[in-house]
Amino acid sequence: MYHMVRQMLQKISRLALAVLTTALVWPAHMQASELLMFERGGCVWCQRWDREIGPVYDKTAEAKLLPLRRITTESQAARSITLASPVHYTPTFVVVDNGREIGRITGYVNDDAFWGLLAALAARIAPPRRSANRI
Repeated sequence: MYHMVRQMLQKISRLALAVLTTALVWPAHMQASELLMFERGGCVWCQRWDREIGPVYDKTAEAKLLPLRRITTESQAARSITLASPVHYTPTFVVVDNGREIGRITGYVNDDAFWGLLAALAARIAPPRRSANRI
């Protein structure tokens, strides 16, 4: 009898662990939209973006809608992301929504061009629905 109780407790604890793990991992997968920055070491345009945009990006409304994820071109296999075509040039910024590419910015010229192009891509993403009970 004790053996059966012990087995049942082990099953319950495994189930609880699975539920807890899912609860912790699920929010990371729920991020519907993001900005992928494909870069490579020694890229002077990537470094320029880092100097001009990097320090302020996380503080912008765009970052709230499109959190930045950096990917090196060497490890380009963006898991669970469907790209329209491979990335060949750096930096390349890919706007992704629900795992699919919405659009991309290839290269970096200056901050005005970047913000304008990013705004156009961000406009393609539907805003999250608000609950009818929220004010």
